[in-house]
Amino acid sequence: MIAMVDCNSFYASCEQVFRPDLWGKPVVVLSNNDGCIIAANKEAKLLTHIPMFEAVYKIKHILREHKVTCFSSNYTLYGEMSQRVMHILGTFSPSVEVYSIDEAFLDMHGLSHINMRAYGFEMKERIYRYTGLPVGVGIAPTKVLAKLANRMAKKIPAYDHVYVMDTEAKRIAALQWADVGDIWGIGRKHVQRLQAIGVFKAIDFVELPLAWVRKEMTIVGERLWKELQGESCLEFMEIPNLKKAIGTAKSFGQKLPDLGRIEEACAYYITEVAEVLRAQKSCATYIHVALYTNYHSTVDKQYSNRTIITLPIPTNDTFTLITQARKALHQIYKSGYRYKKVAVNLTGLIPQSHVQGNLFEQPSKSADSKLMKTLDILNRKFGKTTVSSAMIGTRVQEWELIKRERSPRYTTQWRELLEIG
Repeated sequence: MIAMVDCNSFYASCEQVFRPDLWGKPVVVLSNNDGCIIAANKEAKLLTHIPMFEAVYKIKHILREHKVTCFSSNYTLYGEMSQRVMHILGTFSPSVEVYSIDEAFLDMHGLSHINMRAYGFEMKERIYRYTGLPVGVGIAPTKVLAKLANRMAKKIPAYDHVYVMDTEAKRIAALQWADVGDIWGIGRKHVQRLQAIGVFKAIDFVELPLAWVRKEMTIVGERLWKELQGESCLEFMEIPNLKKAIGTAKSFGQKLPDLGRIEEACAYYITEVAEVLRAQKSCATYIHVALYTNYHSTVDKQYSNRTIITLPIPTNDTFTLITQARKALHQIYKSGYRYKKVAVNLTGLIPQSHVQGNLFEQPSKSADSKLMKTLDILNRKFGKTTVSSAMIGTRVQEWELIKRERSPRYTTQWRELLEIG
């Protein structure tokens, strides 16, 4: 058996944990620069005239009318709360596959002697007791069925957020209940194609000939079909695959005409992605840098460009990457424009143990590696960019994302700890 544990309305729930005055009230979380709604709790979702991903300025009057509390994204808080949940799940199974920030699969093989439903409720209640976060638990023979069981646990009130699909009768009933669009892995285009031939329910999908599924939906569709039949086909991965590219692209809080502040933002983003690169013990061969104006603006001149720098030797050294990214930025920057976004992306990733020198340069000295290790340790202990390149400067507030409604980082910053009067 496999369990799928999914946090309910994760971002909004994280905010409510530290704001008991908002329990039972509508809460939404906004995207970068407070642009649109990306998450909502169940109370906000009941307000059907608040569409997800709608620009906030278009529905500001509706949010005020219904007293909806809006929060800027607080990814530091969400990431730390996610780690707490995953640590708790590790006490229920030695094999945990973290699927996303708020979802995980647990390998339940070898636990057939226990009452699975009671075990699911124990998971749910322990996570809520230790973190304050509500979760749904679905347990079934395969990953796809576990996702379906999780959906049923949350959608059908009688199950109280825990559902165990442990018999053939329950599997058939679940397939009869679920729409084809509820099947994990079947996208919108495939849903339209299936509905066009009369396939509306999951039970209709599994009754299709396997040859048709293989031909029309490739090996991916075949695996989903078999998983719904109860045959496990999707590999259980405790250790996630290494990233093949690491990047970030964030809009500035305001449009920037001058190269200096754009350089500082670029250096900051390189610092972020370089930390991720070192965390997976990889080095980058190429740096992609792109620069954009705001194409939604009707008053600004428009321009965008991108370039790629090939590094002499693959590296994960922050200072080297910043130097090369500046070169790229100077190649594509043009004065006379107001820029909205700079994007950086590291590609050609290889294990740091496989880096080779060339005729003209040698790999980074061991002293440089020790410096990066020390820098990472200090920043993990005392906070992001406590120690950083001087290229980041001191004007972060002039270009960083707008986050007027960001809550405190209650669990990671001493200065922002919750105070009880």
